[in-house]
Amino acid sequence: MPEEKRDLYEVLGIEKGASDEDIKKAYRKLAKKYHPDLNPGDKEAEQKMKEVNAAYEVLSDKEKKARYDQFGHAGIDPNYAAGGAGGYGGFEDFDLGNIFDSFFGGAFSGQSTRRQTGPQRGENIRVSLALSFEEAAFGCEKDVNITRAEKCADCGGTGAQAGTSAETCPLCRGTGQVKTTQRTPFGVFSSTAPCNNCHGTGKIIKNPCKTCNGSGRVRKSRTIRVKVPAGIDEGQTISLRGEGHGGTNGGPNGDLYVTVSVKPHKLFKRNGQDVLLEMPISFVQATLGASLTVPTIHGNVQYDMPEGTQTSTVFRLKNSGIPNPSGRGRGDQYVKVNIEIPKNLSGEQKDILRRFEEAVGDNHYQEKKGFFSKMKDLFK
Repeated sequence: MPEEKRDLYEVLGIEKGASDEDIKKAYRKLAKKYHPDLNPGDKEAEQKMKEVNAAYEVLSDKEKKARYDQFGHAGIDPNYAAGGAGGYGGFEDFDLGNIFDSFFGGAFSGQSTRRQTGPQRGENIRVSLALSFEEAAFGCEKDVNITRAEKCADCGGTGAQAGTSAETCPLCRGTGQVKTTQRTPFGVFSSTAPCNNCHGTGKIIKNPCKTCNGSGRVRKSRTIRVKVPAGIDEGQTISLRGEGHGGTNGGPNGDLYVTVSVKPHKLFKRNGQDVLLEMPISFVQATLGASLTVPTIHGNVQYDMPEGTQTSTVFRLKNSGIPNPSGRGRGDQYVKVNIEIPKNLSGEQKDILRRFEEAVGDNHYQEKKGFFSKMKDLFK
């Protein structure tokens, strides 16, 4: 009597009538769980993986799935025996590596190894550049020193000595990769890896260039002129295309990325394209008003401060800020005035202030008057 076979939907843990996407998700989950590479020496996991593969091979094929749904195990390969003595007939030539590649990007079969025989873009270079407050605000030109790999002039980047050329690797036939196929109880596994004979280049250089030692590139120190746009801010990066390391096998150069840092200013602070300034004024200036000489990054300007100005008042100077990097206008400058209280007064000066205080009274101090009014209301 033939051995009873498990329902294929049960094997994958899904309901009959499951969609193709549900079948794929179930297979992917179980393949990760039972794959032999993740369970070395585990016979039970090995058997489970075998069963899962066989179930997926049927349910992922529309015709086989339709026959199975209608006739059960009798509708598919007669040699099929889920775990029986007949093994998994009909699946011995099943390239399991292809399935794993489609689901896991070659994580198990090695298909994700990048080929090195074609043109390869050079690596990028990143450097930092310190700027003064004004240099960042108005733009400038600065030199940065870098060391980069460039195409060897003596061999033209081939790596072979002048008058000779590289030969095609006989092991990988110029592909840079070698593929091995192994037949296992789970199917045929294909594995691809860089060729050890040519180190993944696909070429053998018998007479390497003495200047670059066969690499095709040499290191050079270069000074690069960088145009810093007006209005650039802390942490922003300037990109210079093609100024990075040279490519290989005819590939393009990488890029140079220059990230700026801005030194603090003695007077000004920055908020985007706006400039902030705190400016001390005297008690008399605040009381009577005054024409203030206010420094800006564009030079000194006159500002008529009204009488009765309170401490921490902020004035706005339009278009006195930092240029916009887009070239459209510029920000503003905000001036916060702080009333400075005089110290170390003489006795005469103190008497003058006391007489002034008596003459003014509380009626001219609006905030003080409002404060004491609230106190009276609070303690009634």
